[in-house]
Order: sequence, then C-alpha cells, then structure tokens
Amino acid sequence: MHFHSASRIATFALALAAGPALAAATDVTPQSFVVTHRAETSASPAAVFAAFGQVSRWWGSQHTYSGKAENLSLEMRAGGCWCEQWDGGSVQHMRVLFVGRDRMVRLEGGLGPLQDRAVTAVMTLAIAPGEGKTVVTLTYKVRAPDANLDKVAAPVDAVLGEGFNRLMELSGKAS
Repeated sequence: MHFHSASRIATFALALAAGPALAAATDVTPQSFVVTHRAETSASPAAVFAAFGQVSRWWGSQHTYSGKAENLSLEMRAGGCWCEQWDGGSVQHMRVLFVGRDRMVRLEGGLGPLQDRAVTAVMTLAIAPGEGKTVVTLTYKVRAPDANLDKVAAPVDAVLGEGFNRLMELSGKAS
C-alpha cells in the first residue's frame, strides 16, 4: 500500500472510508477482524490459481509503496514472498505459508499500515470446483493487542475487495 508519507495514509483512509464496502468485515474488535470475499466464476480452478500468482496484474498500484503494481511479485511456493522492489527500496508484503496447486494459497503478513501495528495476519485464497463453476473465497484474519483494528477494518476490506474483484476479472468472468 502506498504509505511512505503521513498525508498519503490519511488520504488513503479517507478515500476508502467514503467508498462503498465490497464485503463486510466481521468479528471486528479493537484487537481483531476478519475480511471475507467470495465469488463464483466460470474460470477453472487452474485459471484462478494462475491469476493469483500474477499479483502485479490484479493488485492496485495505489496500494503499493512504489506506486506501481508492476513492481510486485509473488513466489507461489512455501516460504515465497509477495514482495515489491523498486529503485531505492523493497518491501515484503506477505510470506507464503502453503500452496496447494489449483485449490489453496495461504500467506502471512500485515498489508500496508498493518505492518507497523505488529499484527498477526493470515490470508487464505480457497479455490473449490463446483457444478459448472469455481467458488473462490479470500479470507484475511488479523489480530493484534491494542492496535485499534476496528478503525482500519473497513478500509482493509475495501482494498482487498478491489483486488479480489480484479483477480476474478483476470481469472475469467465472475458470476
């Protein structure tokens, strides 16, 4: 997330708070929240899995440190990095914990301003074949003591929702 200045953090939070919620964050407390996005698509599980690995094509440039999504990469293997590199800097957004080809990817890490809050955060992309469709669920569980997470749950939900919608577009037509 593009957060290398205080004014950008404030602008980001205000813009997201004013925008429509793409899915409601649940279990919101000052210490935790859960964001879940779910869609059905005609794309195959393999297409969704492949698209997820192309993070630079579905994550928004406005939510990067460099301002350019093309600087993002995601190594689809345990221990792999969802990283961003640019001239003069780099950041690890998340670390890959589990990869089950065409069915699941699990990552750990606090995105954007959550890094500075010392959170424990796990994102799971679950891909399940259905009758003539693929069900895709993105879940992001965030916890931290005394982090005022209730104040950032809605903006995080909105950012993840934007990315999830672009992922579904990249994968194929979402239904």
